[in-house]
Amino acid sequence: MQLTIEKLIYGGDGLARLPADEHGRGKAVFVPFVLPGEQVTASVTEEKPGFARARADQISQASPQRIAPHCRYFMRCGGCHYQHTDYAHQLEIKASILKENLRRIAKLELSQDLKIHPSPPWHYRNRTRLRVQTSPEFALGYYQFNSHEFVPIDQCPISSPLINRAIAALTTNGRSQALGSLQAIQEIEFFASADDTQLLVEACAASQTSAEQSEKSAHALQSTLPEAVGVVVFEPAKNEPKPIAWAGSGKLTYQTARACYRVSGGAFFQVNRHLTDELVNIVTEGRSGRTALDLYAGVGLFSSVLSREFERVIAVESSPISHSDLLYNSPENVKAVGSMSEQYLRNVARKLQPDLVVVDPPRSGLGENVVHALVNLGAPRITYVSCDPATLSRDLGRLLKSGYQVERAHLVDLFPQTYHLESVFHLVR
Repeated sequence: MQLTIEKLIYGGDGLARLPADEHGRGKAVFVPFVLPGEQVTASVTEEKPGFARARADQISQASPQRIAPHCRYFMRCGGCHYQHTDYAHQLEIKASILKENLRRIAKLELSQDLKIHPSPPWHYRNRTRLRVQTSPEFALGYYQFNSHEFVPIDQCPISSPLINRAIAALTTNGRSQALGSLQAIQEIEFFASADDTQLLVEACAASQTSAEQSEKSAHALQSTLPEAVGVVVFEPAKNEPKPIAWAGSGKLTYQTARACYRVSGGAFFQVNRHLTDELVNIVTEGRSGRTALDLYAGVGLFSSVLSREFERVIAVESSPISHSDLLYNSPENVKAVGSMSEQYLRNVARKLQPDLVVVDPPRSGLGENVVHALVNLGAPRITYVSCDPATLSRDLGRLLKSGYQVERAHLVDLFPQTYHLESVFHLVR
């Protein structure tokens, strides 16, 4: 069938519509790897009562913004979504998607400019997770787009140079049998230091792997990668990973222009090695007072810097691994609390009078209970750091109805070549 792409939506797909019928406008059709305004010949791959998914078999009329992708795995590997257009156009697409979500879900039309913070478009990732294949030939790779079919790779142009060297070294040694058997490992994640000189390797063990097998794999990995300060092997993937074997250190020192952080294997840290300081500046600059509350604090990315301008900072983090790093990274005037944010707010809401609340929730957002607790807390300023425009818009809608207003809005592009986007909204009451 012939389709015309109306726009791109969050998730990377283009939106088109089937012809209108007696029931009204046509059913929505979602098509990946297309651009606004393009006409495509497409085949339906999935049909639901309210929408359909399709594959573009031929670009009948290409957008003038369409370019040749930089990576030979593009459209096979599921990691990138926008390599078929230049970076300036990617930023326009993301800004449009963020504004459309705010308009549709939060009923918010931004009255101020959305400030856009671009990234170097390639080799920006400091953290890359890969699947491990041991037969018929050793390989590292990703899942194919929209499937669980393995796609072997020998490079990843959005990952840092050191990570790419590690991919090459591991692949070469694995194929020459120099590594011995890595059948105990099903995934490997490389985490590179800020200056891209050191690696922490996090490996996920296959099911029913013994501690002895895991330890042998850890030492084999470290001996193959001279830049690796350590290797940590975790149990098969769970919500909270549990380390079962080590080689070398289980921690990496991440030195930025603003602070120095200890980051342990399994702890969360931002993935863009070029924009870490800029993100911290956007969140913390010009903020001062008596008390700041940092929810979903991670290893202390924001609280370590907020501590210089506030008399005290309360940093709340639920992950035991990240909380351990938060304790280590926190200056004396930062109180590191190990708790779910919702539970903490429920227990202390009437006792706190923060001048600023910083929230950096997971993709699921804050949710109704946390928003309600924040409204009751009554802080004059809230800074919301979001990695999902839909849940951000849902939460903002509730906060705006409770008397908050958007003071400043930022789009921080931590994820070039992909549909993912980071945003920071400063709210005042």
